[in-house]
Amino acid sequence: WFKEVEKIVRPSYLKMKNLEGYTPRDLFTKEHEQLLKDGEKWMKDTATSCMLVATLIATVVFAAAFTVPGGNNNETGTPMFLKEKWFVVFVVSDAIALFSSTTSIVMFLSILTSRYAENDFLVSLPKKLMFGLTALFTSIARMVLAFAATFFLVYNNKMAWVPILIASFACVPVTFFAVLHYQLWVDTIRSTYWSRFLFQPSKHRLY
Repeated sequence: WFKEVEKIVRPSYLKMKNLEGYTPRDLFTKEHEQLLKDGEKWMKDTATSCMLVATLIATVVFAAAFTVPGGNNNETGTPMFLKEKWFVVFVVSDAIALFSSTTSIVMFLSILTSRYAENDFLVSLPKKLMFGLTALFTSIARMVLAFAATFFLVYNNKMAWVPILIASFACVPVTFFAVLHYQLWVDTIRSTYWSRFLFQPSKHRLY
């Protein structure tokens, strides 16, 4: 909010000092030193945990790409279920899961290697966290979809209820992840984009 206040006050006020010799910027920095440290610790812990999950997903979906369901034809080397529609779902979902988890790893790694300056907490770090969480959720959802597609390939012709039941249970972890992290995702968007609308220079100028 300090950046938004700077836009609506007289420029001369920004250089004024109080009785202790602090400018508004100096005083703001001094009073938020502990908050800056706490924010850095929280951001690093969150990024580390999420990056661990993203790395596990990337490992699983990468291995799944070379161990396709049904195996390969011994003569041609092509997958046995190549012409099945669920095989296309499996391949596309697995690829998206791999790309999304890799993107998530890069985002969280960039958070861990950030300088953690004051300006980084304004836009850079929240944006990286938001994109990282979005990519992580996408990778989880696509991994689960690829998992469900495998059962549709194997059991769809004989026991159709088996893949439907498994797909239903597979949606549970995705739903839990979305519910548990929804508020964090929304708060990140609010802090990055919506907070600037609390102060509209055209309507709330002080000079």
